[in-house]
Amino acid sequence: MIAVVLVGGEGTRLRPLTLSRPKPMLPIANRPFLAHLLDRLVAGGVDEVIFSCGYLPDPIVTTFGREYRDTRLTYVVEPEPLDTAGAIRFAADGRVGDETFLALNGDILAAAPLADLLAEHRRRGAQATLTLTEVTDPRPYGLVLTAEDGAVTAFLEKPGDDCVVGDGPHWINAGVYALEPSVLDRIPLGQRVNIERAIFPTLIGNGLHGWRGAGYWNDIGTPASYVAANVAVACGALGGPTEQAVFAATAMIDGTAIVDGGSVVGDGAVIAAGARVSGSVVDAGAVVEACALVERSAVGRGAIVGVAARLLNGSVLGDGQRLADGATLDDQRVPEAVA
Repeated sequence: MIAVVLVGGEGTRLRPLTLSRPKPMLPIANRPFLAHLLDRLVAGGVDEVIFSCGYLPDPIVTTFGREYRDTRLTYVVEPEPLDTAGAIRFAADGRVGDETFLALNGDILAAAPLADLLAEHRRRGAQATLTLTEVTDPRPYGLVLTAEDGAVTAFLEKPGDDCVVGDGPHWINAGVYALEPSVLDRIPLGQRVNIERAIFPTLIGNGLHGWRGAGYWNDIGTPASYVAANVAVACGALGGPTEQAVFAATAMIDGTAIVDGGSVVGDGAVIAAGARVSGSVVDAGAVVEACALVERSAVGRGAIVGVAARLLNGSVLGDGQRLADGATLDDQRVPEAVA
């Protein structure tokens, strides 16, 4: 079983965290996001992963090499951004043969078993099966409508603010697909094509199905969702113990500091006296100085939150940046030029 994983995006919504590393390499509970995804693929029976790379591929290749838990890893680099369908065609062309394969967005943290998706895809004899996930608030997403037998009947654009939140169920595209090689024939090679808008609608009534996956799901593409993913994993969303915080072995936490709410503290990070970190990510080598507060926010590698400073509500301090003593950042990012 082959899986194509799309890891070529620039992660612009997560800047400045993604200025020096690709989004799939950001840590989730002190492991690169891709390590969690690869664990899921291995559990689903995948024996080869093809990474479709673009932006900053070297950190991925250097970290994972050519094999992960006996699963072969192959890397292809797009000559230019090809969007989702174009990237899948470019990576899969001449590599998947005539077998069913998986295609996944490389920024989705989820728990739904891939073996169940594949079993349902084969049972239906589908050309393409989309994993669907249920959301309470559908307004940021496009909705996928299905018949009783799972056949996709329509795609709806983002419903907008007039939609009744919670009046569901609302099922959205979860970014994980089981595909037959015949789908590749619909995608022009070397062209920029979006699979959600240009390819899947042409398959309605022609073997396109939806599979309703269960369990945790999160697109880590925004600061708020990235922090939430860390907290969720720390609290056991993907299995394992439920923790108030996850600390790297080399992290230094003062005895008077408070770290809670599912926070994650990386290698060599320092949380100083009287500081509090709640529901946040403090990456490797970062420092939260005395009496500072970090709440539902992200502190990049080697960044410094100054004495009595406050980083709040989805704020982002990029790698190596400093928030001045006593300053407050609320739902903001330190400008990229500030060191």
